[in-house]
Parts: sequence; C-alpha cells; structure tokens
Amino acid sequence: MRYKDAGVDFNAALQVKSKIRKLARQTFNSRVLREVGAFGGFYALNGLPRDAVLVASVDGVGTKLKIAFEMNRHASVGEDLVNHCINDIAVHGASPLFFLDYLATGRLRPAVAEEVVSGIARACRANGCALIGGETAEMPGFYPENEYDLAGCIVGWVRRSKIVDGSRIRPGDLILGLPSEGLHTNGYSLARKVLLERARMKLGQRISELGRTLGEELLAPHRCYGPVLRPLLDKGYVKGLVHITGGGITDNTPRILPAGCQAEISLGTWPVLPVFDLIAELGKVPQDEMLRTFNMGLGMLVVISKQHKARVTAVLAKRREKFWLVGRMIRGKPGVRYVKGPSVKDTHSCA
Repeated sequence: MRYKDAGVDFNAALQVKSKIRKLARQTFNSRVLREVGAFGGFYALNGLPRDAVLVASVDGVGTKLKIAFEMNRHASVGEDLVNHCINDIAVHGASPLFFLDYLATGRLRPAVAEEVVSGIARACRANGCALIGGETAEMPGFYPENEYDLAGCIVGWVRRSKIVDGSRIRPGDLILGLPSEGLHTNGYSLARKVLLERARMKLGQRISELGRTLGEELLAPHRCYGPVLRPLLDKGYVKGLVHITGGGITDNTPRILPAGCQAEISLGTWPVLPVFDLIAELGKVPQDEMLRTFNMGLGMLVVISKQHKARVTAVLAKRREKFWLVGRMIRGKPGVRYVKGPSVKDTHSCA
C-alpha cells in the first residue's frame, strides 16, 4: 500500500503548497526573511522601537464554516479569520506584523485550499500583515467529507507606553459602538439551529427583511476595525476597546473593566441588524441570551473620556464611520448593566 491508499495525497499537497507560496509572497515585506515552506517562518524585528511589546492571538472561524461548505464559497472565511485576529490585538493598541494559518481537512482539495488561502492573503495585504507560514494537514477519517477546519495565529506590536488594557477607565467615561456587518464569526451554532433547522429556511432563499439571500447574510464578512481605530489610538483618545465576539456585549465587556467600574449599556441606542431580530423571533430567544451570544449590530465598543468626545467624533466623521453613543461607565462591580435608552433616531450618530 501507499499513503495515497490511506487517503493522503502527496501530489495534491505539493500542488497546494506551490500555490500558497505564491499567495503568501504577495504579502511579504522587507522584514520577511524566508519563503513559505521552511519548518518555521522568519520575521525580523528591525525598525521597531526599543520599548516595542509583541502581542499575539490565536482564533478560528467556528461553525460559520458550515455555511461556507454548503455554499461552496471559501475565500470569505479566510478573510474572516485574519480580520478577527487583527481586531483581537487592535483592542490592545497593537498593529499586525505577521500571520500563520492552519488548515486541516479529511481530503485535501487543492482548489478549495487555494480559495481559503487567497482570502487570508487578501486580508493580510489589506492590513500590512505578512503571511509567513502555516500548516495544511490532510487527515482522512477525522473530518467529514468535503469539510475542513481553519485557525490562525497573529503577532503584532505596540509600544509599552501605548498599551490599551482598560486600566485607565473611570466612572463617567463614554462608550461608543461601531457597527458590525452581520454575525461576524460568532453565534452560528444557534443561528443555524434556529434558521436552518427549526425554521427550515434555505441558504439560497431571498429574505425580504435582510434584502439578500440568507446565505449571503450568514457569510457577511467579519469586519476589520484596525484602520478605523488606528488614528484614535495614535492620538491617545482610547481608554478601552471591546471586540464583541462569542459572549456578546455581556461577557466581553467585563474583560477590560478595572475594579469599581461597571458598563451601563443603553438598549435602543443603536440599530439592531434585522438578522438578529429574525433569529430572536423565529427561535423565541430571550433578550439576555441574544445579548450574550451575538454582537447585535455592534462589533466594537470604544471607551473614551467625555473631554475627548468632540475630537473622537471629528476623527470618525472624517472617515465616514458610523457610530453611536451606547453607554457610559458607572461605579459598581465590573460587569454590564442594561438600561432602556432613547430610540436610535434620537441618539448621536455620524455617517
């Protein structure tokens, strides 16, 4: 017998690696010292300040991949992966340096692998991040037919004096919300259960409330907030940032709160995306469950002092970035307190 008889195709792997090498090379800069294909990726830190601190994060795309499998569209989940990881280090003030990916499947399909990595490379190029290596694993019998798993590791940097960790947050600070573009990469197990299993909706079905097909809605990209946040971070306006991922506003916000500070979030002060209303209605999902499962239309929370509100507004307006004043910091045990706020039409926003 040969390895191919057991389900592992060396020739397919070599074909994929050749294409990945070309895609990765498009993301390289002068700090990348070796081609993809060595046992490790090489990245020089020359040019960084002496007080530079490396910030790293690892994440995956989750069961959003199930939607990609059914629709046979794979580039967008590659972009999702990179954008999610960039957001996770951006909340600490860090800029991305390099990225590594992990793609594992039961049977390696070169065209699918190339499509996934093309999305990864595209997102890396857009954010000045070098794709310096990774792993493509073929494991027959481990994954269902025509499925794969996808994960990635990002490393970025920030000056020690510029680290954002929430320690400067104080009662009276304001909380701004930046819009998401859909579910991003969280809550898909519940969304699939409600929409596809219980309501028996089809991915190709056009949904009037969404203005597009269900599949297009569920594959909407995980937005990258790095470019929007960078000018605010550079000017020192940001006291804390919350990337709204699994756990929603409820469980992610306490991760940055210092002792004696509680986040008061005013419900109704931002437009909840129609897809979340649809899930809540069809699944009879309680509001508290929605708030700790989905981003509900806010992908990033930005904590600033009152004195910087006008300046932050001006920066966001210049970038034509929508935002809403969704809450404030109050005295209390670290956590989230929800209150009923004014309707969204009465809140400050900027297009």
